[in-house]
Amino acid sequence: MASSPVISGDIAPVDSHKTLIDYFAAGEKPQAQFRIGAEHEKFVFHHSDLSRPAYEGASGIEALLKGLTRFGWAEVYEKGKLIALSRGGASVSLEPGGQFELSGAPLESVHEIAAETARHLDEVKVVGGELGLGFLGAGFSPLWSREQTPVMPKGRYNIMRAYMPKVGNLGLDMMLRTSTIQANLDYSSETDMVLKFRVALSLQPIATALFASSPFTEGKPNGFVSARANVWTDTDADRTGMLGFVFDDDFGYERYAQYALDVPMYFVKRDDYIDASGQSFRAFLKGELPALPGQRPTIDDWGDHLTTLFPEVRLKKYLEMRGADGGPQSHINALAAFWAGILYDQTALEAAWDLVKNWTQAERLLWRTQAAKTGLKGEIAGRAVKDWALDALKIAEAGLKRRGQLSDTGQDESVCLAPLFDIADSGLTLADRWLEKYYGEWGGVVDPIYKEAAY
Repeated sequence: MASSPVISGDIAPVDSHKTLIDYFAAGEKPQAQFRIGAEHEKFVFHHSDLSRPAYEGASGIEALLKGLTRFGWAEVYEKGKLIALSRGGASVSLEPGGQFELSGAPLESVHEIAAETARHLDEVKVVGGELGLGFLGAGFSPLWSREQTPVMPKGRYNIMRAYMPKVGNLGLDMMLRTSTIQANLDYSSETDMVLKFRVALSLQPIATALFASSPFTEGKPNGFVSARANVWTDTDADRTGMLGFVFDDDFGYERYAQYALDVPMYFVKRDDYIDASGQSFRAFLKGELPALPGQRPTIDDWGDHLTTLFPEVRLKKYLEMRGADGGPQSHINALAAFWAGILYDQTALEAAWDLVKNWTQAERLLWRTQAAKTGLKGEIAGRAVKDWALDALKIAEAGLKRRGQLSDTGQDESVCLAPLFDIADSGLTLADRWLEKYYGEWGGVVDPIYKEAAY
């Protein structure tokens, strides 16, 4: 949902719009240096009663974090509270409702991501087992209300919780009750970024459909296959959505910077988080921010502000794919494989653009909404979504084969797409299968999902 504070050490005030634009250009890398980053959240629950753990207590989130330090994780504190861990370019952090997130290190291959994910899950299961805690892979908390969800002690979240109800009806659900998988990928130039952004943004509804795993709210079906995706349609229109300007002829770093400047701020990080919610970064550039009169932003302030934008694809010094529900271990690897196969092979990237280039913005907006409700059962441009999904998967598969990144057993990265091909071939998402069980063998009770979807 939200990233950790950006810390570069550069405290010089930003003196021009060019500095903001150059921030994105600084992310450019030659293809040989491209890396893949995986981020994945999971719900933590007490085995005894399936409730979400509080931060404090013998079996709370703080205890879970402390327990992981035996594996070489360094502690990160905010105002005396342990709120994150770091190790070797990766971090473990907390989302507002205690969702437990691994932000992985930038890695060369999906095979390395699979190994990193497996190690992380092994570690949390060891510590969680000692504390009576389990971990659930789903896109929306299936049982508990907002009021039953503990809140984590992070300063930025207090500001966001107060602001969210002013700009949307579901922002607090986004913070407290959603869980996601993300993949982060590089670009080599502004031109490369633009094409990747357009392809990725167009295909986010396909990813939403393939990874849909959130059909339950407070113990009952909610009418969606991805309630998580639906939440984002009514969170904060200023900072979410499908960004139609990405498809304009003048799109590039500057256009994205202008968009970001027009998104209202949340905070400024100094020794503590300063509430600047609803205020203008443009005013900040002029030294006219009401929260910090006379002060101008540093480049870290700009980096922090960019983390408070939540479009379906987000530009920082890399591109973040943000359209997938949380899910099982295989889905974490599959999302990275899907996007690496499409975006990191030029033939695949161009084929994907040919697939989506004639879609209109009105159609993209419609399909984003449709994906949350019907998953693979809907239609795009007169074709079944499952058929579009299979096309995209075949493009990704071919791209991964051409990448030629082999595992120790000689398999290329396309092996990680297998669960997505199963979903697309059948037309049934995880959400569809869980709904079948809810109305069948689960007897109208959601509780069995805490075994079905546990790591």
